[in-house]
Amino acid sequence: MSTAVDDDLWSAIGDPTRRRMLDLLLAEGGGTATSLSARLPVTRQAVAKHLGVLDRAGLVRASPIGRERRYRVDEAQLARAVAQLSSVGAAWDARLRRIKAIAEAIQRDQDRHDHRQ
Repeated sequence: MSTAVDDDLWSAIGDPTRRRMLDLLLAEGGGTATSLSARLPVTRQAVAKHLGVLDRAGLVRASPIGRERRYRVDEAQLARAVAQLSSVGAAWDARLRRIKAIAEAIQRDQDRHDHRQ
C-alpha cells in the first residue's frame, strides 16, 4: 500500500460536506443522492456533484437502483486515505521535533551569551 500523498483524494476529503457524506454513508451502509440530501443542508443536485467528486477519487462506488444510484464507501480507498494521513502526521511530528531541537539550541546559545555579558 502506497502512502504517497494523493492530491485528488485529499481534495475530495478536504470538503466538510463530503466528509459528512462519507460519515453518513458509512453509518447507514450506503445511500442515494436523494437520501443524503434529506440529511444535509444542501440540494440534491449539490449532493450529486459531491458524490461525483468522491466517486472520481475512488472513495465511493455506485450501483444503479431504478432511476437512482446507490453509493457505498470504498473501504480500501478510505483505508489508503487513513494510511496517508498517518504518514503525513508522522512526517510533521518529525519536522516539529527538529524545529523544537533547533529552537532549544538557539535558546541555550542565547542564555550562554546573556550570562557572559
